[in-house]
Formats: sequence, structure tokens, C-alpha cells
Amino acid sequence: MSDDLIPRPFSKLLTRMLREIESHDAIFDLPSRSFLRDAKGKDLSVRFHGKKASTPLGPAAGPHSQLAQNIVLAWLGGSRIIELKTVQILDELEIPRPCIDMRNVGFNVEWSQELRLKQSIEEYAKASMLIEILRTSGKLPMADGLESVIYDMSVGYDLKGIKSAPVQAFLDGMRDASELIERFRSEIPTEFKRFRDLDFQAKLSDTLTLSTFHGCPPEEIERIVDYLLREKKISSIIKLNPTLLGPGALRALMNDSLGYKHYYTPDSAFENDATWDVAVGFCERLSKTAAAEGLGFGVKFNNTLIVENREGFLPKSEKVMYLSGRPLHVIAMNLVKRFRGVFEDRIPISFSAGIDRSNFPDAVSLGLAPVTVCSDLLKPGGYGRARGYFDDLLKRMEACGASDIPDFILAAHGHADAALAKASLAEKPGKGTPEYARWVSAAKLLNTESYASGLASDPRYAQAKNADLPKRMDSKLSLFDCVTCDKCVPVCPNDANFTYPLSAGEVPVVKLHPENGGFRREDGPALIITKKHQLANFADFCNDCGNCDPFCPEEGGPYKVKPRFFGSLERFEAAKGRDGLFLQKDGDRWQVHGRVDGKVYAYDAGGGKVSYAGDGFLVKFDATDPAGTAEGEASGEVDLTFYFLFERIRAAIFSDEAANYIKY
Repeated sequence: MSDDLIPRPFSKLLTRMLREIESHDAIFDLPSRSFLRDAKGKDLSVRFHGKKASTPLGPAAGPHSQLAQNIVLAWLGGSRIIELKTVQILDELEIPRPCIDMRNVGFNVEWSQELRLKQSIEEYAKASMLIEILRTSGKLPMADGLESVIYDMSVGYDLKGIKSAPVQAFLDGMRDASELIERFRSEIPTEFKRFRDLDFQAKLSDTLTLSTFHGCPPEEIERIVDYLLREKKISSIIKLNPTLLGPGALRALMNDSLGYKHYYTPDSAFENDATWDVAVGFCERLSKTAAAEGLGFGVKFNNTLIVENREGFLPKSEKVMYLSGRPLHVIAMNLVKRFRGVFEDRIPISFSAGIDRSNFPDAVSLGLAPVTVCSDLLKPGGYGRARGYFDDLLKRMEACGASDIPDFILAAHGHADAALAKASLAEKPGKGTPEYARWVSAAKLLNTESYASGLASDPRYAQAKNADLPKRMDSKLSLFDCVTCDKCVPVCPNDANFTYPLSAGEVPVVKLHPENGGFRREDGPALIITKKHQLANFADFCNDCGNCDPFCPEEGGPYKVKPRFFGSLERFEAAKGRDGLFLQKDGDRWQVHGRVDGKVYAYDAGGGKVSYAGDGFLVKFDATDPAGTAEGEASGEVDLTFYFLFERIRAAIFSDEAANYIKY
């Protein structure tokens, strides 16, 4: 399929990463100013299943944690608990397109991985190695204390699938990826051979977040986690659904208090999901099982919310869609509050619902870890938005005199003294003592109560503040010379959209007609390119999710209109319904294949000579004078226009100014 994702070879990702940071002060199109390199003397570390992570932030299992470069980009932005994209036994899914709508609140109709299981584990291994190389390369100076990263698996959706041989191989491989590590180690180019001796970690992950998705029977959830704990010895978290609030409370919150009256969660969403009392029961039992096994257990609030598909952006074939963003934040925080009302701080909670720059510090102040994000990183700025999360967290920590996260939990909401009383402590205990841990736990509960209780009346989360759509100009997007706002580049979670420097000016429109054993030249009005800065799309990383379309000021969609480049000739030929280009350098020769309006044009060039073929013709000519030196066979028109255009594009893509996946 044309929208299948095609992972990039490890050697090519590594080469681009290390060359781009040198030549462009960026990595995978993310400028270095967006990297988290310094915590300003603060300790942002948290514990996750007893392990240290340098920050509490992570990408939620989703589009930002599927391909290797996505994971590297999340890490560069400051994520240190990487919740990897959910995998399952069904790894050849047909996902409707477009599948993401982030125009305001946030909706999607996708779910688990778009890669095969074998590809998924390869991408996770690649990412871990790329990050380790970056960390030790000296090319990315970073303050001490930001080096600890945890990769957390995510699997679904039933016990039969999890017990299947392919998923078992995935789970075992994640805990011992030594064969993959050695394979990729051998692929490190000679240019970077010094990294072949690094001590890459073979254990990619031994923790897991279970994605129960919607409608998973509660008894199945318990069986899965019990199996993971007892049989696989994997510390586990259950991602729970927002329907735990129940239909009355959820609709009162969503439709009445927040004013989202046009978002309706059908009765079937509640009928098929676990109820609150049932969830409390299996959490209690599984917590005891984990403790007996010496493993970690926790819950995550929460999954997306099923609503009827009434917005008109996502395919009409999908009767329901999955809501995220700000309204989900309010729902999830109310569930955190309710859960802690039962379990206090006995069961750790991770969080993913409407996290952004403004509320990230608040989520951290509740002692939630990890705090994961998806929807906000799909907005303009993409992975670069995460840097602002830490800017605001550090400002809040500085303002209350906190040097680390426990200090911040105590001071963030002014509950330190009340927490002493709640913990039955007469005086402030010293750090590292059991009493100090009790004090911090008490503060988490008080913070949760005060923060969650005010959200339903906070205008920031109400429908009135989240109804606007991105503004559009009265113009259509074209192949070249758009407004070049570059918004489409960072909003793509796969880094599929990119810029390139095309020389402005005229592209000759020249056609040759066979006549008297030679060719007659016909010139037409030149194609005018007015801007040097152009945009394009790397087809192998584009799954037609549609996220770049609504943020483009012009009509059309960058992923549909802009030049599409394929990473291999095989991929180019398979995508017969899509126009685009494949460029390849072989020594001092170039091969270029292009498809325009369904017609294929190709040429092979080297040593100043060109062999150019298309529908009904094969000609050769001198690169300095194509029209004047052309000779060969043609049953009809030979359009040289595309040779001139493709050659200009080829020179741009491989220029010193360019950074893209075709060049490296």
C-alpha cells in the first residue's frame, strides 16, 4: 500500500543524525534550540518501577514512539520514559485515512502499530542505539543528570494474542535484543566506526503498559496482567478507560460542565468496559500479586474516549472516533482523584490526557510518572513544544524553591504543612527517610484534590475556548511556491515533511517531436519558480495520517500536493497511483525516476551524458544541450520539461544546504 510505513536502515539514520547536527545544528529537522540539554541545576528525576528516569515526561504510546527517528526526537525534547507504540498480534491493519484530526480538541481513528512486530522491535533497538550514540558522541553537550532513559513496552489487546508465538518473541526480544544490537552494530558506517565499541544495552525493556483499548472485558484485563506478572515476570501498568466514571458522571462533566454538548459517548462504550467497582477489585488483587512477585504494578489514566464521529473530517466509514486533548484532561484528573480516594498513594499512577505546556507542571506536582503526551505534540511546533514544558516546570520549581520533584510536590500547591498533619508527622523529616516519603505521599493526595477539583470550572478546558479551527487563506496549495510557513514539517510525527532549497527562476518547457530522422523543437512558456525555499514529502515515512493538512494555511494538504520522494525504486514502482520521485546516486552516476500525472519519466546521467526515457521514447543527449543533441527512438512527443525540472530538484536535494533522508 502507498501509505505503508517503510523504516529507514540504521546506517542511514545514523549518518543523517551525526552529519545534520554538524552541518545544520539540528537532528531530524528539530533545531538544537528545542533540545533539553540543561535542567538549570534542578533534579527532574523520578522513579518508574524502581528505576530512575531523568525526567517524568514521555511520549504516549502512539505516533511519536513508533519509528526510530520519532523516538530520538522525543528524547531530544526531554522525554526520558518512552512509552513505545502498542503492538499486538494483528500487525497488518487497514487504518482509514486520514486518521488524525487535531484542529482543536483532538480525535483519531487509529490504534496499534502500523509496522510488523519484527519491524517494531527493530525500530526500538535502532532508537536506543541512536540515543546512546548521541549521548556519548560529544556532539550534544548535556548537563549531568539527564542521561537516564527508560523504554516501556505497550502491548494489547487480549491474552490469546499476547500468548501467541509472534508476541512472545517480541516480549522476549525486548528483554534480550542482543542479536539485533550486534546486527546494527555491524551496520555502523566506517565513518563512525568509533561507535562500534559502545556498550549498547541488550535489555531494551522489562516493563510494560497494557493497552486494554475499548471494550476489553475486565476479567480478560486481570488475566493478562496476572499472566505478565506471574509467568513473564514483567512489571506492568494497566491503561484504563475514561468510561470508568460511568455514563452519568462522564456526560455531566463533558456535556454539561465543560459544554461539549456535540460530543456524545454512546451507551455501548460503557456497557462493554469495566465498571469502577470491578476495576478497583482487580487493581487491589493485581497489586498484591505484583508485590508477592517483587515486581511493580500501576495504573494509567487514561485511554482516549469513544465519541460518535460527527465532525466531518475523519472518514464517514468510522461511526466512532477517539477523543483526546483538553476535555479528556479533566475527565482523567477526576479519575486520578477518585482512584486516590480509594488507594491513596499505594498504587503508582502514570498519566496521559490533554497534557501541554501549561498543565505539565501540575501533573508532575501530583506525583504522576510518567506524564505522557501525544495530542499537543501533533500541533504546530511538534516535538519542539516539549521544551516549553520544561521551561515552565523549571520556572514553577524556582518560584517555590524546589530543587527536585519531591520538593516540588511539597511546595507546588502550598500544602506542605497540611501534608505533615495528614501524614501524622510532628516536624519536617529529612530527605531519604521513610517519614519524608510519607510526607510527599500525603502532599500528592492534597495536591490531587485541589487541582482536580477546579478543572471542571476552568474556562481553559471548556468548549468555548476550544472551538476555533486553524485559519485558512483563500488559496490552493501548489507543487511549488506555497507560503512556506513550514508548519507541516514539525507537525508530522514521522518527520516525513521537509524543506529543500530549490533555485528560483525559469524551468524551460521544451518538447521534441520526431521529424525527418531527427527532432523538431517546440518551446512553451517557462515554468516559473519564485521561491528558493520549498517543501516536500518523504513517502516512506508518510502514512497519509492527514495531520499536516489542517495546519497548512492553504487548501490541499502538503502530504497530497507537495513533491513526494520515495526511498527505493521498489517503493516508487509499487505506488503507481501516486506521483513522485526516486533519486539515486551510484558513484558518479545518477538515476532519477519521476511520475507526473501518472506518466513515468526516467533518466540515467553521468560524465555529461544522459539517457532519458518515457512513454514511447528513449533518447540520449549531452547534458549541456539536451534539445540540440538529442538522438534516439520516439513514437511521439519527447517532453524534456521534466528532465529540466527533475534535474533542478535533484541538485537541490543533494546540495550542501539540504538535510533530508534522500541525501543521506
